[in-house]
Amino acid sequence: MRLALAQIDTVVGDIDGNRERILAGIRAARDERADLALFPELAVTGYPPEDLLLRTGFLRAAWESLELIAREAQGIACLVGVPHLDRDLFNACAVLADGEIKGVYHKRFLPNYGVFDEDRYFQSGRELVLLRLGDTLVGPTVCEDIWQPGPPATDLALAGAHVVCNISASPFHVGKGREREEMLAVRARDNTCWIAFVNAVGGQDELVFDGHSLVLDQDGEVVARAPAFEEALLVVDVDPAAVVANRLRDARRRALARERMPSPDPQVIDVGGTATDRPPRHGSLAPLLPELEEMKLALELGLRDYVAKNGFSDVVLGISGGIDSALTAALCAEALGPDRVVCVSMPSSFSSQETRDDARTVAETLGARYMEIPIDRVVHAYTESLAEAFTGLPAGPAEENVQARVRGTVLMALSNKFGWLLVATGNKSEYSVGYATLYGDMAGGFALLKDVYKTDVFRLARHLNERAGRELIPVSVIERAPSAELRPNQKDEDSLPPYAKLDRVLEAYVELDLTREELSSNGFDPDVVDRAVELTDRAEYKRRQAPPGVKLRPKAFGRDRRLPITNRWSG
Repeated sequence: MRLALAQIDTVVGDIDGNRERILAGIRAARDERADLALFPELAVTGYPPEDLLLRTGFLRAAWESLELIAREAQGIACLVGVPHLDRDLFNACAVLADGEIKGVYHKRFLPNYGVFDEDRYFQSGRELVLLRLGDTLVGPTVCEDIWQPGPPATDLALAGAHVVCNISASPFHVGKGREREEMLAVRARDNTCWIAFVNAVGGQDELVFDGHSLVLDQDGEVVARAPAFEEALLVVDVDPAAVVANRLRDARRRALARERMPSPDPQVIDVGGTATDRPPRHGSLAPLLPELEEMKLALELGLRDYVAKNGFSDVVLGISGGIDSALTAALCAEALGPDRVVCVSMPSSFSSQETRDDARTVAETLGARYMEIPIDRVVHAYTESLAEAFTGLPAGPAEENVQARVRGTVLMALSNKFGWLLVATGNKSEYSVGYATLYGDMAGGFALLKDVYKTDVFRLARHLNERAGRELIPVSVIERAPSAELRPNQKDEDSLPPYAKLDRVLEAYVELDLTREELSSNGFDPDVVDRAVELTDRAEYKRRQAPPGVKLRPKAFGRDRRLPITNRWSG
């Protein structure tokens, strides 16, 4: 049997556009003489549609679109993700063949953790569905169904499925692709079956879907792998003969079949035979990517899709001569092309000549557009206006932050005037501890580095230079001690612990939810722990007002980590 896994980039709510992508995938799969084409979870609507699923008009439009898609399923069977309203709402996999909707499988396991809220929208399914293609039996599942070690995959295998297909929208974080491969290999071996996993690709708000679709044999070996972070059609032949032979020799499987709890009889849908007289297709095997390349490509895809899907042409960012803005500019230029990136330098009296020169150098090296808009006169007007109110009080963060807020206002004015998307340049370390100014450097429509720790900012900058074979980001920027340059001789480490120590504590506290006591007893510097915990807890109100940004880590700020702003628990 020949499979075609259509790894496509859909847009939430673009029912017509998504239909055209699916139809193009069906035609391409048929041209490859595939017997069965797989499309991602909720491909008809895009994933996740969130509260659009509460609108009956949206659900009707999705199903009507599926009916149009089904007409194209001639000479090929298809599995397509769609919401299905049938007394209740289900996250469904529709079976298309012979120009019609042959049946529907309802997702059984609904994730309700991390970025997922599927219990809010869907009912769980209970039925099993088997497709018969000639002599081959295929069992459809949806995303979370395959992550569970038992049913429905075990029930499908015991019912005779040679191939378990999984249509998915599995969001990316660093290392997720390898985690999926390890999990799917276990499922294939445990159930003595082929596994075909098709994943969505593309950016949706803060989520990035990496694709990385896979086909594994009954021994858990990856026989075909689609590239990550790009659309692809993965075509591969699978042979159920080895599955049948292995199962005949497997006494454990018979014992399990005898002992298992009763499960529903599967609905068997005949979707035709398999093609003959075609040369074999072994499928391509895209390489696994190293961590820094994964991060780079995820950031660029997330930004590129956010810009395109929300109707922007160009982006604008403040460039200071520091490493955060330099990395942001470099990633924007790679994602969109340098002609669509505007770098704005806004020096004040505290900006050194070195950072001003580096800001210009970065923009020129990248080929981006460059503006310099000094802010001293505007800052002076603010401080004069506030002088009477501030009489007798020492200068401090309020005066420093006026500069950051003036810069935010300038950038937002350019964004309003020219329709450019303002990309904020703050990183996860700064957002964690509140070392960022509301309505200043936090202003913007997208925060590209929001889930990138400062130590990873340095690593990514070096990676971009190595990859390019030249200094996209000057060494002087990478080696200079980080500074906000809001007062004379200011350094980040005047206010914060060293980033190498701070980031280790933040990862454990923010992502692993370790308590202050656990952190201190696990060998972290108690002074760094106390300072990091105090600052992170205090900054929750700021993070609620931050722009969305690409999710790179297992737990990102926003959809992943939800803490009350008003909160007196400290530990």
